[in-house]
Amino acid sequence: MSAENSEVLNNGIVIIGAGLAGWHVIDAIRAKDKDIPITLVTADNGDRYHKPMLTMAISQKKSAADLVRATGVDAAEAANVKLLANTQVTDVDTTTQQLQLVSAQRSDPANTDYATISYGKLVLAMGAHPIFPKSLPEDLVWHVNHIERFGQLQEKLATGSQHVAIVGAGMVGTEIAEDLLKAGHQVTLIDLNDAPLSQMLPTKATARIAQAVKSQGINFLGGYQVSAITRISDGKLQVSYEALASATDSTTVEPIEPLIVDHVIASTGLTVDDKLPAAAGVEFNRRTGIVVDAPTLRTSTANIYAIGDCMSIDGVPCRYVAPLRAQAATIADDILGHEHSGYEHKPPMIRLKNKAISVMVTGVPQATGNWQVKTESDEELVMDLLNDSDEVSATLTIKLPTIVKA
Repeated sequence: MSAENSEVLNNGIVIIGAGLAGWHVIDAIRAKDKDIPITLVTADNGDRYHKPMLTMAISQKKSAADLVRATGVDAAEAANVKLLANTQVTDVDTTTQQLQLVSAQRSDPANTDYATISYGKLVLAMGAHPIFPKSLPEDLVWHVNHIERFGQLQEKLATGSQHVAIVGAGMVGTEIAEDLLKAGHQVTLIDLNDAPLSQMLPTKATARIAQAVKSQGINFLGGYQVSAITRISDGKLQVSYEALASATDSTTVEPIEPLIVDHVIASTGLTVDDKLPAAAGVEFNRRTGIVVDAPTLRTSTANIYAIGDCMSIDGVPCRYVAPLRAQAATIADDILGHEHSGYEHKPPMIRLKNKAISVMVTGVPQATGNWQVKTESDEELVMDLLNDSDEVSATLTIKLPTIVKA
């Protein structure tokens, strides 16, 4: 056994984060080594669930408990993993390869137990968290990036039909809007752009998506910016917003009559917390995440890997579920010292989960670029994005179901 492998065996593997990425790494390692020590550190209880289901679950009347496939305790026992749940990593000492931990199980932080654990290999799988612009105060606004917050929102919405404003019409915001509508709620979807998915798709495509969203009865406010959210006397929320000026005019027009709603959901993008990447000294960007070497998923710091929402490859964040299994398999092989051909990143198919309109994208789409129409009819739109060499770098297919066209 090499000295490096001996250290991994002695100090074990530590994984920070118990989302899909962290559990995939555990599955991949255990498929090849049943006994090497693994410690899973997570700020929550470590329950296993499929996060993409959160944008579809309210209309299906599924609670947070319904979505949990296995509790953290049960999953850890089954995988022979030491679970440190409700625990924060406060520092990483890469010289001694130790982590400093603090338990969140104490009401008085002054009396919280601190501890250190050693690692032979460290996997950062802590995900990304929602961005809250200043106009969206966290104490008044929901997000559905985690099952705990989803569960709290689901309980509120279960009491009857309510008016929900969603800020941000990317994929998640657009999916949630349809889910809430199907559950019987009134929905207003607000975005800076004139149509949903405008940051990733061309105008010809997004115009169709906007039409489909509106045809369902969703109130879509495109080209508007939320300026303030306040709680009013009856417990409802007042959402102030204003129209954005044209590209040639840097000023904004006068504010419009505010919306009065029961809830506001933020779907305004994700960012990666810089605390652990900074402590570990890994190359990092708050917007895109931790930089990794694509074939191995190693970071710039020895013995530290990254996977999932918190990492990026070639400057592009990796925030889709489909590649996680292959990424985890690569990390497992690399940690265990097995020969492997290296991870080859292939952009996954992107599929909007809305029923009102079918949107599928392969490759790496971008809103601007040389998009060429291949097929265009009332029922279907197919476009290719060509790069500078006139090669296809992305393909977009939009289909309108018969029920919507009618």
